[in-house]
Amino acid sequence: MTTATATLATVPAATTSEALLASATRKNLVRLIPILAIAYFFNYIDRTNVGFAALTMNRDLGLTNAQFGAAAGLFFVGYCLLEVPSNLILYRVGARRWLARIMISWGLLSAATALVTGPTSFYVLRILTGAAEAGFFPGVLFYLSTWFPAQSRVRVLSWFLVAIPLSSVVGGPLSVGLLQLDGVLGWKGWQWLFVVEGLPACIMGVLTLMFLRDTPKEATWLTAQERGALLEALDRESTSRPRKDFLAALRDGKVWLLTGILFSYWLGINGIAIWLPLILKGHGLSTVAIGWLSAVPYLVASVAMIAWARHMDRTGRHLANLAATCLVASAGFVISVMFGSLIPAMIGITFAVIGLSSARPAFYSLPSRYLTGAAAAGGIAFINAVGSLSGYVAPWIMGVLKDATGSFNAGLLGLAAMLVVSASLTGVLGLVTRER
Repeated sequence: MTTATATLATVPAATTSEALLASATRKNLVRLIPILAIAYFFNYIDRTNVGFAALTMNRDLGLTNAQFGAAAGLFFVGYCLLEVPSNLILYRVGARRWLARIMISWGLLSAATALVTGPTSFYVLRILTGAAEAGFFPGVLFYLSTWFPAQSRVRVLSWFLVAIPLSSVVGGPLSVGLLQLDGVLGWKGWQWLFVVEGLPACIMGVLTLMFLRDTPKEATWLTAQERGALLEALDRESTSRPRKDFLAALRDGKVWLLTGILFSYWLGINGIAIWLPLILKGHGLSTVAIGWLSAVPYLVASVAMIAWARHMDRTGRHLANLAATCLVASAGFVISVMFGSLIPAMIGITFAVIGLSSARPAFYSLPSRYLTGAAAAGGIAFINAVGSLSGYVAPWIMGVLKDATGSFNAGLLGLAAMLVVSASLTGVLGLVTRER
């Protein structure tokens, strides 16, 4: 057989393998992402609904802005302490059971926040809820990295992560609607909010046990040929990267750069997610108007994030796009404080949310490019845990600055500055890895 003939003979096999891989990816997307995205949808509602509860809860419990900010941030204390152990357990026992456990326990504790009676009980419930949730997000990231090849991961992550802005689109109107139940059965509206929005996570935990599988080898919805093509692609990726354990991952400079990027970036996310309802309240809006208007930036960001992820898939310039999204978010925060009136401020906040939302798939596609196996499970959790400490810092600092200055402007400008830091660290990561 001549060289030309041999080359032609390999083309159909390669084409068939690519078609099988594409088919497996589509089927996995349809099977796995809806369950995980809906679970994350409720997860993010449960994490941020405290901002809407504050519209009436702070008065009922006698909380100052600093106390509320501290309580909102304490969620991340338990979350960060248990993030790495949780993900290492997931690696050993399998994602299906461990993710279900996380969903059920966080749902119950989130609903139990309805029973708080003052600052101390509020602090305790926030810490416990964060501890229960620890490992969910990095666990899902690791899980998806074992089901989807690298070339499709940004697109897949964008469909999963769109649950975040969509949760804010739905969560705002839903939360203020639940606040209107004030007095029903003797409960406050904010108590109904925590119960009604917390318990669906328990249902998602049960569905996870029923429908998810731990590995592609157990995927009965794939044909044998599709499963083989997928496993071959994933195996190629794994063997092309050096094997590391968790401790070796901690000695990798790229892991620390990713941690710094995420910490700076999450300051922006948590600063706006928790405080946006109270920022809008400062413009004299009614509770109902706050619920609907807070949804607008996230509705726009949902569309923008999918479009930006498609652009990243086409160009492959993940680091350049990550830096760009952080700078867009930073500019948005600056614009939001340059004008005192509502409309220009909302335009700035919308740009900030677009940048923050679009940065997620760009960033979270990166750790699995550098880490595999236990190093990936523990490393992703470590990056997320340390980065998420900003979830404590941002709400607390915003509350302290609001009490001290009477305005959110200082806090928002601080968030803008930290997003510039995140973009700069992304540039350093590009120099280290020689990637774009």
